[in-house]
Amino acid sequence: MKDQKTTALNLTDEEFVYPGNRACAGCGLSMLYRVGLKAIGRDAILIVPPSCLTVMQGLYPISSTQLSVLNVTFASAASAASGVRAALRAQKNDHTRVVAWAGDGGTSDIGIQALSGAIERGEDFLYICYDNEAYMNTGVQRSGTTPRGAVTANTAIHGKRERSKDLPTIIAAHSPAYVASCSAAYPTDFHDKISKALSLKGLKYIHVHAPCPSGWGIEERLTVTVGKLAVETGLYVLYEIEDGEMKLSPPSARLLTKKKIPPVSDYLGPQRRFKALSEAVIEKLQQEVDAKWETYRSQMM
Repeated sequence: MKDQKTTALNLTDEEFVYPGNRACAGCGLSMLYRVGLKAIGRDAILIVPPSCLTVMQGLYPISSTQLSVLNVTFASAASAASGVRAALRAQKNDHTRVVAWAGDGGTSDIGIQALSGAIERGEDFLYICYDNEAYMNTGVQRSGTTPRGAVTANTAIHGKRERSKDLPTIIAAHSPAYVASCSAAYPTDFHDKISKALSLKGLKYIHVHAPCPSGWGIEERLTVTVGKLAVETGLYVLYEIEDGEMKLSPPSARLLTKKKIPPVSDYLGPQRRFKALSEAVIEKLQQEVDAKWETYRSQMM
C-alpha cells in the first residue's frame, strides 16, 4: 500500500462503473462500489451473491460495472471465490484479483459457514461485506447484524429484541490475514484499506457500514451525515486488525482524546427504524458505548 493517503484530489479519475444504475437514491453501497472498484482495479473478478449489489450492478444483459462479475447463490460467495482462485492458480495466473462482495444477510447469516471454512483453509482473496443491517433487497427483514430496537418488516411492533451480531470480531477470531471495518461516510478510508488488504496474502475481510435511506427511514441527502454520526457517537468503530493487533483508524482514534463525544441519540434520532426505542433502552445503549470507549482508553492511551 502506498504511504500517501487517498483523498478526493488524488483518487484516480478512471471509472469502473458506468453512469446510472438501479440503486435507490442516496444508497451508501453505490458510493462504496464506485470508490472500491477504483482501489481493486480492472484486473479482477467479483463474486456477488443475491443482494442489493446484484440489483445495482444490473441483470444480464445489462451491467453497470466494467469488471467481470460472477453471480452466485446466497450461501456460496466465499466457496465460489475459493473456486475461482483455484482455477486461476491452475492457469498460473497470480495477478488477477478475486473479490467476494456480499451483503450482511449473505455474510453474517446465510454465507457465514462458507466464509469460516475459507478462512480456516487459508484461501487467498478479499471478502467485503457491505452492512446495511437488514435484508433490504427483499423487503427490509431483520438480519443478524440488525441493531437491537430497529423496526423491520418482521420486527414491526417493538423492533428487534436481540443484540446485533458482531461479525468482524467473529471473523477476527479465525485469525485471517487482515480484518478492517469501514464506513460509506469515509470512502477514502475504505479505498486505502482495500489497497492494503490486496497487498497481503491470505484471506482478507472488510466490513463496511452502509446507510440505507429506504430501509433506515432517513432522507436521501443524509446518508453521509448519518454514517458519520455512527462513528462520531462511538457506536460504530473504524479499525484494522493485523497480526492480531487492533489499531483504531483516524476518525475513531480521535474520540480517544475527546472529553465528551456526541450522544448516541444524535445518531438514532433521524432514523424512523428506531421509533420504537424507549428512553430507557437508549440510555442503556449509551452506557454500553461509554463502557466500550473507557476500555479503549485504558488499553490504547
